[in-house]
Amino acid sequence: MAPERSPLHLTLRVLPGELTITKLPPEAPIPSWLDLSALPLASVTHSENERSIVCPSSSVPTGLNSESGWRALRVEDKLEFSAVGILAAILNPLAAAGISILSISTFDTDYILVRFSALEQAKSALAQRFQIVEERL
Repeated sequence: MAPERSPLHLTLRVLPGELTITKLPPEAPIPSWLDLSALPLASVTHSENERSIVCPSSSVPTGLNSESGWRALRVEDKLEFSAVGILAAILNPLAAAGISILSISTFDTDYILVRFSALEQAKSALAQRFQIVEERL
């Protein structure tokens, strides 16, 4: 098992492109307009109350219950399930700065979505504890 990494040694990568969060009814099929291989991120989450989709804004048709204008930051390192406090170490400085977020966790890592208008403020708040790198298109 790999040694646990301190949050101070993690890298956060700002991914390119604008994302949209869309809410569909829970019984809705996965829409044909959704490309699950879309970059920088495509995610479908289903619960008894809704089906939420996060994907590039350019993919989302108009007229849906959606919020556009989000950017993603990805924890670059593979996170072990036993790691404790990684997400809190990221979210606490953002909360202290008054920045709202949406977080998505995968098997390997975490993604933090912030509104495009708050991206610079988020990078500044996080740069005190993390290395921030930016990916460009």
